[in-house]
Amino acid sequence: MTWPVELRGVTESLVTTRGPNEKWNVAALGLHAGSPVTARTYGRTRTWRNFHEEGEGYVQFPTDPVDFVDGALSVYEVGDPVLESAAAWARVEVEQVDSTEQGNITVETWTLTPVESAVVAESVPTINRGFNAVIEATVAASRLDVPEYDTETLSARLDYLADVVAACGGPREHEALNRLQSYVSWE
Repeated sequence: MTWPVELRGVTESLVTTRGPNEKWNVAALGLHAGSPVTARTYGRTRTWRNFHEEGEGYVQFPTDPVDFVDGALSVYEVGDPVLESAAAWARVEVEQVDSTEQGNITVETWTLTPVESAVVAESVPTINRGFNAVIEATVAASRLDVPEYDTETLSARLDYLADVVAACGGPREHEALNRLQSYVSWE
């Protein structure tokens, strides 16, 4: 089985993993292209727990920036493993292959092997700077409380990215930024 999309560098995605309450937890997951594809979990998150307990998840490539913000910065649970906004997805088996300490956070590296996949919607690629800025803002916002990252630098980056979303984004990007600002604050 192969991935439903081409992966290169670090591709941002969302992953759903089944929790003990039988709901699917949605979280951001950076996919590191290679053979095999790998991803990292940072600390004892729901994704970390569910990877250990279930050994699988659904990696998806959504088209809605609100899903990215909710998945990256909140507890976001759904009833089905594949989001409505997924343009493509892959059910993957995961295996932990490394564990290191970064400060007081355990970082685990996982291999992801697709066992089932689908392309749900094909579209002509467009470049929306607002959408891309939302994704970058979720990465910066998720690092605000991590001691290894400089809060002042991240705050300046978030200010810049918020300006890009305001100038270049559409209604969903604006809604995503509003949600991001409701989840985290920066100076």
